[in-house]
Amino acid sequence: MVHSLSLVVLALVFLLATILPINMGILAFVGTFLVGTVSGVTVDDMVAGFPGDVFILVVGITLLFGAAKVNGTIDLVVAASLRLVRGRRWAIVWLMFVLAAVLMALGSVLAVGMLAPIAMPIAARYRINPLLMGMMLSHGALSAAFAPITVYGVFASSLVGEAALDVSPFVLFAVPFGLNVGIAAVLFAVLGRDLLRGSEVVTAGGPGAAGADTFAHRPVAALPQIEVTPLRVLTLLGMCGLLVAGSLGVDVGLVAFAIATALLLVAPTLHEKSTDHVAWSAVLLVCGMLSYMEVLERNGTLDVLGEAAAALGSPLLAALLLCLAVGVVSAFGSSIGTLGIALPLALPLLELGGLGAAGFIVALCFCSTVVDVSPFSTNGIIVLAQAQVDDRRAFQRRMLAYSGLVVVGAPLLAWAAVVLPTSL
Repeated sequence: MVHSLSLVVLALVFLLATILPINMGILAFVGTFLVGTVSGVTVDDMVAGFPGDVFILVVGITLLFGAAKVNGTIDLVVAASLRLVRGRRWAIVWLMFVLAAVLMALGSVLAVGMLAPIAMPIAARYRINPLLMGMMLSHGALSAAFAPITVYGVFASSLVGEAALDVSPFVLFAVPFGLNVGIAAVLFAVLGRDLLRGSEVVTAGGPGAAGADTFAHRPVAALPQIEVTPLRVLTLLGMCGLLVAGSLGVDVGLVAFAIATALLLVAPTLHEKSTDHVAWSAVLLVCGMLSYMEVLERNGTLDVLGEAAAALGSPLLAALLLCLAVGVVSAFGSSIGTLGIALPLALPLLELGGLGAAGFIVALCFCSTVVDVSPFSTNGIIVLAQAQVDDRRAFQRRMLAYSGLVVVGAPLLAWAAVVLPTSL
C-alpha cells in the first residue's frame, strides 16, 4: 500500500508540474511530508534528507554568475570572444557552442538564457540559420551538463553515490560531452555548410531586410564596445579562482559564496539585483526531488521499482527501452525529475549482470538532458522567444521536428555507442 501510494504521488508530482506552472520541487516537498508521514518516516529523517550541500552549491554558483551578469563581465567575455572570430560565420556558431559549454561547466544553469539574447540577433544579422544557432547553443550547454559543479552533475553524483556505484565523474562528464559534440557536428554539416563559403555577412535590417542577400566585410567587432573595468577584471579573477578551488578539492559552493559576497561588498549598489539571477527554481527542484527520493529509499519503494525493472527480461533490451522512455518523458517534463526516477530503475538491471554500470548510468544521464532542445523545455522556450524570424510558428514546427529526431535518435545512439560496447 505504501509503495503504491509513493508511486502515485510521484506520478502526480511529475504530471502536475508538467501541465501546470508549478515548480516540481514544491510539489516534491509536499509529497515528502505526506508519503513520509504515511510511511512512518520521522520528520527528523525527512529533514535529514534535505541536500544542504546541493543548496549551497547551486545558490553560491548562480549568485556569482548573477553578479557577473549584472556588472557586465559576461557581456565582456562574449564581446571579446566575438572579436576573436572576426565575423567568420561558421566560427560564430561554434563560438556560441563553446561559450554555452563553458558557462554551463562553471555552474550556470542559465547559460542558454544568458547567450540567446545575444546569439539569436547575431544569427539574423549574419544570415545564420536560426535553428542551427539555437540548437548549437542548447547542445553546447547540454554537453557540459554533467560537469562536477553543475546542478545535473551534483544530482547524478548524489544518486550514484547513494547506490555505491563506481562511475567516474570524468566519464559522467566526458561521454555526454562527446555525444553532444557529435550531434552538433552532424547538425552543422546539414544546416551550416553554406557558412563555410562566405566569411562575413551583414543584414542591416534583420530578417527580410533589403540587402540581406549581399555579402560585405564587417567584423563582429563593430558591435558595441564593452569596457574593461577593474570590477570586471576582479570578477574574472574570482571565476578563475573558483576553478582553482574546485581543482584543489575545496568546497566550490562556499568559495562561490565568498567570491560573490566580496563582489557585493566592493559594489553593493551595482550588484543589488544579483540575487534575482539566483536559480531559485532549480534549487527548489533539485532539493525537493532529492528529499523525496530519500523518503522512497527509506520506505523501500525504490527497491520495488528495481524489481519491476528486472522483470523485463533481457538487460540489454530493458536498457534500450528505459533510455527511450527517459528521452520521451524528459522532453515534456523535468530532466532531473526523470533522472531521479530512471536511475533507481537501473540498479536491479545492473544486478542481473550483462550491463556495464558506468555505460548504462551515463547513457541515462545523457538521454535525460539531450532532449532539452525541445520547445517544451526551458532552453527551447528561450531559443524560441529570442529567435528573430518572420514566422514564429513555422520556426516552432522546425524545432519540434528536430526535437522528435533527437528524442528517438539520441537514446538509440547512446545505447549503441555507450551501453552496448560496455556490456559485451
